[in-house]
Amino acid sequence: MKTLLKKTFSTLKNEGFFSLLKKTKNYLLFKFTAVFRKYDYEFKDVLFINGCLLPHPQRYRVDHQIEQLESFGLSCGKVNYTDLKEDIYKYYRCLIVYRCPITPMVEKIIKLAKENNKVVFYDIDDLVFDKKYTNNLKVLKSFSKEEKDLYNDGVERMGKTLKLCDYGIVSTNRLKKEMLKYVSDVYVNRNVASEEMYKYSIEALESIKKEENKIILGYLSGSITHNDDFKLIMPSIIKILKKYDNVYLKIVGLLDVPEEMDDIKDRILVSPFVDWKKLPHLIRSIDINLAPLENNIFNEAKSENKWLEASLVKIPTVASNVGAFKDEIVDGKTGVLCNDDEWYDKLEKLIESKKLRENIANNAYNDVIKRKITTVSGLGISNYIKSKLNRNICFVLPSTNLSGGIMVSVHHALVLKKNGYDVTLINIDKQTKKTKKIYEDKDYVNVVSIYKTEFTAYIDTLVATMWLTLKYVRSYFNCKNRKYLVQGKETGFYDHDAFERRKANSTYNNIFNLDYITVSKWCQKWLKEEFNTDSKYVKNGIDLSKFTYKERNFKKKVKILVEGNCEDSFKNVDESFKIVDKLDKNKFDIIYLSYKSSPKKWYYVNKFYQKVPHDEVAKIYKEADILLKTSLLESFSYPPIEMMATGGLCVLIKNDGNSEYVKDKENCLCFKSGDINAALEAIDTLVSNRELREKIISNGLKTAKNYSWDNIDKDIVNMYLSSK
Repeated sequence: MKTLLKKTFSTLKNEGFFSLLKKTKNYLLFKFTAVFRKYDYEFKDVLFINGCLLPHPQRYRVDHQIEQLESFGLSCGKVNYTDLKEDIYKYYRCLIVYRCPITPMVEKIIKLAKENNKVVFYDIDDLVFDKKYTNNLKVLKSFSKEEKDLYNDGVERMGKTLKLCDYGIVSTNRLKKEMLKYVSDVYVNRNVASEEMYKYSIEALESIKKEENKIILGYLSGSITHNDDFKLIMPSIIKILKKYDNVYLKIVGLLDVPEEMDDIKDRILVSPFVDWKKLPHLIRSIDINLAPLENNIFNEAKSENKWLEASLVKIPTVASNVGAFKDEIVDGKTGVLCNDDEWYDKLEKLIESKKLRENIANNAYNDVIKRKITTVSGLGISNYIKSKLNRNICFVLPSTNLSGGIMVSVHHALVLKKNGYDVTLINIDKQTKKTKKIYEDKDYVNVVSIYKTEFTAYIDTLVATMWLTLKYVRSYFNCKNRKYLVQGKETGFYDHDAFERRKANSTYNNIFNLDYITVSKWCQKWLKEEFNTDSKYVKNGIDLSKFTYKERNFKKKVKILVEGNCEDSFKNVDESFKIVDKLDKNKFDIIYLSYKSSPKKWYYVNKFYQKVPHDEVAKIYKEADILLKTSLLESFSYPPIEMMATGGLCVLIKNDGNSEYVKDKENCLCFKSGDINAALEAIDTLVSNRELREKIISNGLKTAKNYSWDNIDKDIVNMYLSSK
């Protein structure tokens, strides 16, 4: 506030009231935008795709796992499988697909995610992904044919989704054992309580007062599949209620009270399902929690939720010695485990000993809050997910308008993608924010815009591609490695803008703890000599499948190609057309290729190309016989080497951007800037001297072959993988 007041008085004093008014308006607009800015997308680590619309399961397996992961540093998003959009996968490093049946969109998104080296996990908490596990469920016998067909269809579709995924996440050991038959690796992340559940449980502990003369057994059935489970303990319960007048049974949920219990129904309390926020109060109202399960493979895979929820409100659980209960409960200490013939005896001990009930309840409570709350239990699952993710690398682009420098970055991204890395292009330009992908041949790299996307994901390597992108790379908070791909001395791109020149120049001083990388020996040299900045170098390359050889005919009218934007002074296009002006127009046709600007009025041009897609540039080179290139400043100069690859000839000014491969009288002819006569003589020599022409063409083809991407890709990968 003190600094703001100083600036206010200074502006008022030195610049006047209207300037203060304008700056105040801009400041408030900036602050308002920052607070209320809404993004269309989120770039995060994990996307949960929820395929279960029942609230209880998705809360445990989606919401609680999100809370676990975010507590240990992974940002998460979630979406219902019915609301999926095709490009959602590109905004996340991995997908966790929970209980999702296959649909065309689910299948497409999983395939696209894996195509882009995103990892896909399948999460489930029941054995419902293969009919061999569900065919013998007793509850299915009560279903109509239509209901059974619908249920089986869901099971089969979940199994199809599972088989598309890379790994599994499950809630129990038995689930892991079975899922390993379908995917290569499975992690057991048991159901845990959320912080909110913990809060409501504390409230229940503090507010619920018990009747001293009553002992209430509670059976929270959960679903109709549990009726057969209750039959296991029904004789013991009837016997207990008949022996102890102060013992009651509270049934919660969907359980049909059997006829055998009619004579004691006055001590059966029935309660409907309640919202999960009220469940702790309901459980706290009982004294002993009952959790019987038939011993079968389906029940072995079930979670220990009943024990967990009761333990949070200090209620002891008596459970079948099956599956997750057996794995998680320490018998006699944090709960009571029963074989089928032990229920009566173990219940009786608990009923007769309040101290035993309290000891078990307190032990279970302490166990749960120590290791079964989201904020203390997420290390294992977060480490497991991190261990499976592919290294992610993001290139920050100043724009998605394609140029030589942008295409180098795109090619590097594609090489990394081809080698198994999760690669994204981040666009910082407002004007081209709608671009979704950039293609090179049939392959592509995804593009996301900083103006439409909120970024919170961990990024292993963030790459600045031009000086304007470095600010974003330096400022992003959740990144391990930062690299700066220097392709040219951008200071020279600004003729009269001292501010821009100064800012560009400052980025080459290695005061930012960056890894500098480059595709030009010239850049590597001046970075060291002028800024004492070390850099890693890998040479640039071209795609020889696009720039293929075409034989020229010099007996006809010779076609001269001039390439470059005439608005950029360092491209020095005017000098090319001063040379053209001296040529015999009866012997030469002039082709002009510009990516932005149009020809000046005094230029002599027979054919003009503008904003040609990169994939079509080779056709223009093949149309011409000689490239006349007069640039004074380039990063890595592509046109000459691309012309060589097509079997064309080059007459050019040697500059730092082409010096590493240009050899005068070997693969081209060179002249000094301003020497128009030397340029004209070089053109005439190439047209008239067949022997020299063939020599230069042959050597040009060899030069181009040496710069084929196929020979460089391995070096590109190594350059990005290395770090300080």
